[in-house]
Amino acid sequence: MQSTNDFSLENWHDYEIGSRREVISLLRNIGEKNQLIRMLIHGEADVCVTSILEVDADTNTLILDRSINNDQNLRILAAKRISFETTLDKIRILFASDGVTETEFEQRPALQIAVPATLVRLQRREFYRMPTPVSNPVRVIVPLPEELGGGSTVLPLADISCGGIAILDNKFILGNTIGVNYPGCRIDLPDIGTVMTTLQVRNSLDLTLLNNKANRRLGCHFIDISRVDLAMVQRYITKLERERNARIAGLS
Repeated sequence: MQSTNDFSLENWHDYEIGSRREVISLLRNIGEKNQLIRMLIHGEADVCVTSILEVDADTNTLILDRSINNDQNLRILAAKRISFETTLDKIRILFASDGVTETEFEQRPALQIAVPATLVRLQRREFYRMPTPVSNPVRVIVPLPEELGGGSTVLPLADISCGGIAILDNKFILGNTIGVNYPGCRIDLPDIGTVMTTLQVRNSLDLTLLNNKANRRLGCHFIDISRVDLAMVQRYITKLERERNARIAGLS
């Protein structure tokens, strides 16, 4: 299985929160609202769900609940890099840590990291999904690994956002393994340009269409997309929105 990459934190500098006071406030709000947090070991597809037990500004520590799986706890403690993803009031929050240690909280085993120096906070607008045209679909060229026969395949998009795309795989070529990365993918955005990125499969949904044909929708996340390419994605989304609004205005 290919590696993951900190939920692409390096792609979101424009949304980075660097104020220590604001970082601590956001983390405390996440804990107070009992928001679940996805904890991902860097370089693996090993995901654990945790929650914030305490934010201690005096000691600069963040206390987290342990996994119910002891083997997973050992892998977390041995990892050199851990990524975290959650939401707060429908806003996506990302952060990372260079290490996790063991501790106790209220006489129970827990995990501990340093309070992150920065958080990434993505408003809904940043990863708003826009349906792509059906009559003239946008397509992505996905290079296939050797275990899938090599070469490449061309698949239509169902929607696009600044966080990723949804692919329609009606030939069931890519499989549905969550966490798999497909590097070197090319998305040709009409009137905008070509975007190159690694796509990571985040979710899979098998569908039965009205004509009783089977289809698979794969939700994919951008992993190493450049800021230039991300700007092209945003311009394309804006273009689609303008075209949709023009159609609506024409019908009114």
